Amino acid sequence: MSLHYESAVDLAAGVRDGEYDPVEIVDTFIDRIEERNEITNSFVTILDDEARERAREVREQVENGEADDLPLAGVPLAMKDLSESKAGVRNTKGLKPLSDNVADTTSPTIQRLEAAGAVVVGTTNTPELGHTVRTDNLLQGPTGTPFDPEYNAGGSSGGSAAALADGLAALATGSDVGGSLRNPASCCGIVSVKPSHGLVPRGNRTNGYRGHTPVGVLGPMARDIESLAVMLDVEAGKHPSDPFSVPKQDSYADAVAEAPDPADLDIAYSPDLDIFAVDPDVREALESTLDDLEREGATVDRVDLDTPPKGELTHAYSLAVTTFFATSVAEINDSLGIDLLEDHADGVPTGLQSLVGMGQSNDAIDVATADFQRTDLFDAIDSVFEEYDALACPTLATPPLTHDEPMPTEIDGERTTGMPTDWTMAWPLNLTGHPVVNVPADPVDGLPVGMQLVGETYTEAELLRIAAALEDVSPWEYPE
Repeated sequence: MSLHYESAVDLAAGVRDGEYDPVEIVDTFIDRIEERNEITNSFVTILDDEARERAREVREQVENGEADDLPLAGVPLAMKDLSESKAGVRNTKGLKPLSDNVADTTSPTIQRLEAAGAVVVGTTNTPELGHTVRTDNLLQGPTGTPFDPEYNAGGSSGGSAAALADGLAALATGSDVGGSLRNPASCCGIVSVKPSHGLVPRGNRTNGYRGHTPVGVLGPMARDIESLAVMLDVEAGKHPSDPFSVPKQDSYADAVAEAPDPADLDIAYSPDLDIFAVDPDVREALESTLDDLEREGATVDRVDLDTPPKGELTHAYSLAVTTFFATSVAEINDSLGIDLLEDHADGVPTGLQSLVGMGQSNDAIDVATADFQRTDLFDAIDSVFEEYDALACPTLATPPLTHDEPMPTEIDGERTTGMPTDWTMAWPLNLTGHPVVNVPADPVDGLPVGMQLVGETYTEAELLRIAAALEDVSPWEYPE
């Protein structure tokens, strides 16, 4: 296997054992980024000199007998250019007006990842403030999936997902307000975790209480489940910067050290969450993948969910997400001393301006009472876990879309609104806060398709074990 596609776990083990020199690893990855980044447009800023300096520090740590403290020794890490930051590095948040903005702090997750030996090789592309389900912006342009760069990598963590799938990094960070860890994972054939509320701490000193309702979270992205589990181990746990962060109770790496016997698994399957129209090819891809698990002894049952009407749920989500983006702009204005929409409107897309305007006009009581529908949805999803270990469902209602292709207005013969909430099936789980692991299902016409594995709150360890079992019986591959 090419060094670019070795797992993060194997790379780190090689560095700790003296088989690999972390500086040579970084050189190899930086060379590949510089050679191939124009294909997918994954990276915004390449940290060649900084990464090599950090790799030399890792080498010294290993030589000084500190290898056991470095579970990610020398692992090239891509950092989404949005919610997480590294002091002294550009942090554009996908916004053209912030093209020269430089972070003055390092976020808690990056501190933890670097302390574990990871080496940040660059920042990755995202739509402005992560506001869309495709990665494209006025600053950097679109990011394509390595499986076919004419198709978008998904959003909003598309740069991170494409970098992983193209062997430009071994791990990557992402964030998720309506599927942003899972949509790109689906489009790029990688794995990701949308964790339970508070498991991965946020670092926002302008607004420490931003995460008081579990719409937006940070989470890890990787190419294999073992590496994903190790990264979550490093990121997770209580941190003083986040009032809602919670202690980590599990070792995710230990949980996936041995995948469970499929015969011990009971999986519920919903092709549509009783909410969405879904492309038949997507349903077939998921069912084929679940058939692989079933042939090894797993129980897979199709279930019906008593979910609230879709119109009520999309209204509840609209209130939550527009409030989120209006708050995001207010945070930028406060922290940078600017008025983003007043002074730099020509550099902010109209779609984001509309979301912010809606959020600024939301009634506080309407936002709060939308939690009634969220509660009903939570109960509908949570009831599945009385009998099953996890709920499997599609991540997206269709295969990936091209950069310019409009959102579908018809799926499987059913008219849709042409809105992103008809295309991505991830956002309902942002309303409920359930943890989700995205895994690749069988491809459709050579393009990746993602499957969500949903579990009870704070059961990430069990979800990762189930994902490891799927990886064993239905392994996935990447274009080299």
